[in-house]
Amino acid sequence: MEKQLELQFENFERLQSQCKTLMISSMDDKGEPHVSYSPFIIHEGEFYIFISKIAAHFQYLENNKHVSIMIIADEATSPILFARERIRYKCTPEFVGNVDKEHIFEKFVENHGEQMIKVLRGIDLSLFKLTPIEGRYIAGFGQAFDINPIEGTFIQIDPSKMNH
Repeated sequence: MEKQLELQFENFERLQSQCKTLMISSMDDKGEPHVSYSPFIIHEGEFYIFISKIAAHFQYLENNKHVSIMIIADEATSPILFARERIRYKCTPEFVGNVDKEHIFEKFVENHGEQMIKVLRGIDLSLFKLTPIEGRYIAGFGQAFDINPIEGTFIQIDPSKMNH
């Protein structure tokens, strides 16, 4: 990997590991868009969220073959709000429940605190796995990279070859 691409890949990994929440875009039962967010962890390249069964996005994740997620840099640390660093993924959602998932809950405790996870495990929350299919990392103006998690590729997009 060339030096500049390697640096951008490191920035991508840093953003993905530093952020603790992601935005979720799904469709409701009428085909209308619904946006929400959730704390998450990453395990073996897949995203896990722990959400309430009564939350609207729980049903939308169950009833859709694909959802989009976005991890985005904090406004307070972004020098240019028109070009906030961000990662988007198209994912397949899968309800996985809470049984035999101690390795996932250990990561939630590590990232979000034992006290909070202990409280949440006592109520109606369940795990969803979001498997990324394709993605895009935006590092700033004119700095976009296509991500193929399946093939393990990270390729810079040439802005001059974009269709308008």
